[in-house]
Amino acid sequence: MNWPAFWLSLQVTAFATFFIFVIGLPIALLLTRTAFPGQIVVETLLMLPLILPPSVIGYYLLLALGRGSPIVEWFQIRILFSWPAAVVASVVVGLPLMIQSSKAALANVDPRLEQAARTLGAGELRIITRITLPLARRGIVAGIVLGGARALGEFGATLMVTGNIPGRTQTLPVAIYDAVQAQRYADANLMVLVMTAVAFVGLWWVRQLERPRQAPSATQITT
Repeated sequence: MNWPAFWLSLQVTAFATFFIFVIGLPIALLLTRTAFPGQIVVETLLMLPLILPPSVIGYYLLLALGRGSPIVEWFQIRILFSWPAAVVASVVVGLPLMIQSSKAALANVDPRLEQAARTLGAGELRIITRITLPLARRGIVAGIVLGGARALGEFGATLMVTGNIPGRTQTLPVAIYDAVQAQRYADANLMVLVMTAVAFVGLWWVRQLERPRQAPSATQITT
């Protein structure tokens, strides 16, 4: 088992999941609650990482983070071939899942409840934090889990923007590829089992969140 790659993957996934939530939830709220010219184009661009090949995403990230880009030239931020670049790649591929799941959950919130709160004098921020988000929390949590799981399994774009430096940029998916190339199948098998177990638990949790809530029985109500 490649423990440095395992711990680096957890580190990258933790940061990526945080940014997926912080960036994805406001975008989902914006797309659900407002209509503006070009909205379909924006939504299509946000969903592109779901279908684009990882090599294409990685190439775009190389252009965005490499020499000559505004990030480097204007802000002097150089993160290529370091683990923060893996965070960026993971956020890009995981963000569409967060947005998609959160949008569906927010769209299912009964607008009559929000309108009732407005008639009682509640402001929009209070309505969102006290009514909208709590009612949509299952879909939001599902989006966080799916986005985080996708971030954990990111391989192609990560390899292009971070390389394969053991102990520095080698995440678990890249380590699996490296082990197979070196014919270290025992190591590869163990790492594959770990990744599969984590993915199974994440998807199982999402399926649990998607199950409809059971109404309380008559005996539960009387007691």
